[in-house]
Amino acid sequence: MLAQQDAFEAEREARLVKAVYVYEAPLRLWHWVNALAITVLGITGFLIASPLPSVPGEASANFLMGYIRFVHFAAAYVFAIGFLGRIYWALVGNHHARQIFILPVWNPGWWSEVLYELKWYLFLVKEPKKYVGHNPLAQLMMFLFFTIGAVYMICTGFALYGEGLGEGSWASRMFGWVHEAVGGNSQQVHSWHHMGLWVTLIFVIVHVYAAIREDIMSRQSLISTMISGWRMFKD
Repeated sequence: MLAQQDAFEAEREARLVKAVYVYEAPLRLWHWVNALAITVLGITGFLIASPLPSVPGEASANFLMGYIRFVHFAAAYVFAIGFLGRIYWALVGNHHARQIFILPVWNPGWWSEVLYELKWYLFLVKEPKKYVGHNPLAQLMMFLFFTIGAVYMICTGFALYGEGLGEGSWASRMFGWVHEAVGGNSQQVHSWHHMGLWVTLIFVIVHVYAAIREDIMSRQSLISTMISGWRMFKD
């Protein structure tokens, strides 16, 4: 009798779970490659800004910082090319792929949803709302801190990269205006770029926390969705 009751409960729970296909394979692949690139950029960027005090052996036999800079530059190319690919997929993918690029700021209802989600994250309301794609607050944060942030880091980063390649290089021609925008001060660009590193780090921490929290508290999948593409609704 107990086994039959357990089977009935399992069947009931199975009926309550609904799945919607949200994120297509190219978007999911970009997400994880991008996460790896940001991790590498963060670690190597910190070491470039705050180099190791010493390395073993003769100075002439060491190229440690050179290797760190090379890895940083390689990850930057992956990040920048991936961002261009992400823009392309926003044009050809489903409507969920466009959420981090286009905000319905003209819609008063959207702003009320942003406010509700803010209250939910601050534990001021008891029940979460269900969203197939990004919830409005997450959409706003992704736009501000990733979409705008990515453009900011790419422009300041490649402006600094162009200095190493030399005047007249492709990076110098495309991003030299960044130096002019801050008065031609290279160190100022370094400082602004490094500040972007810490803003990105804070965003990543909040992003991971929010994803885990929603997976547990709102009874809708987030982390597994970015692996399988399917969002599960358990209520």
